[in-house]
Amino acid sequence: MGKQMNDKPVELIHQPVMLERVRELLGPALSRPQATYLDCTLGLGGHAAALLEDHPGLRVIGIDRDRAALELAAARLGTGEFRNTTYDHLDEVLESAGITHVDGILMDLGLSSLQIDDPGRGFSYLADGPLDMRMSRDEPLTAADLLGEVSAPTLAKMLRSLGGEVNAARIAQAIKAAGPVATTGELVSVIDGAVPPHLRGNGHGAKRTFQALRIQLNRELLLLEQALPKALSALVPGGRLVVLAFHSGEDRLVKAAFAKAASDRAPAGLPQVPPELEATHELLTRGAEKAGAKEIKANPRAASVRLRAIQRRAVGKVA
Repeated sequence: MGKQMNDKPVELIHQPVMLERVRELLGPALSRPQATYLDCTLGLGGHAAALLEDHPGLRVIGIDRDRAALELAAARLGTGEFRNTTYDHLDEVLESAGITHVDGILMDLGLSSLQIDDPGRGFSYLADGPLDMRMSRDEPLTAADLLGEVSAPTLAKMLRSLGGEVNAARIAQAIKAAGPVATTGELVSVIDGAVPPHLRGNGHGAKRTFQALRIQLNRELLLLEQALPKALSALVPGGRLVVLAFHSGEDRLVKAAFAKAASDRAPAGLPQVPPELEATHELLTRGAEKAGAKEIKANPRAASVRLRAIQRRAVGKVA
């Protein structure tokens, strides 16, 4: 059994989302001799552990910005090369490992179980704790700091664009009027006081605000936008990239990057596309796949996942 977390083995706490589908999609690429797998968001290592079980000789390179998660995953896996950084630096990580291309890549976006379940990390609106929300505790700015710095109009825009919060203006004004907000419980209380029950819509009234703050604070969409082209370029011919997105903004970025990579680059009207202008990749999934009802019942966090996969074609030279 692996390292302990909250008095339980990591394996018993962490439920990797869409695990069997990830194994199925990455399997053909990772079955090659001396295959290399890059996990851009290692988390607690659930997907990596399963892929190692399927492919015992696999070389694993794991990236995570959260030192605590990386240490737990490393102890659990027992083998691999681990880097404490953000996945927009994946090209530098591979270079430091002495390689430029890999056979399979996984990007499991969003939060890990370690982050969600620890009230001290400040991600949960269901338990009181410091209003932190940093995926990496090496970063200086917390969510409480962010709320103190932004204006009400800027905060409202953030809540609308990143959280889809229809009551963004009400909530932003209430937060700024409340003064310094130091804990998750205080923030939930302010939100509850700002929005009458009949205007709150479905789900917890603080969910969308917490989501928006987390995404903004950790620059999640910016880093993903920078990382996707690097991940696509890092694949060998026949190599595969799987992305699990949990937010509509993430999924839009993945969809656009995949569509571009899977499209020819020749001007319209040419009778034949020159080989050097043909699409470099091909889609493995039609649209975004969702978790099944059985998995969602067992693991409610899978409800919002959107999976997309792509493969590098054996066309032209690898950059």
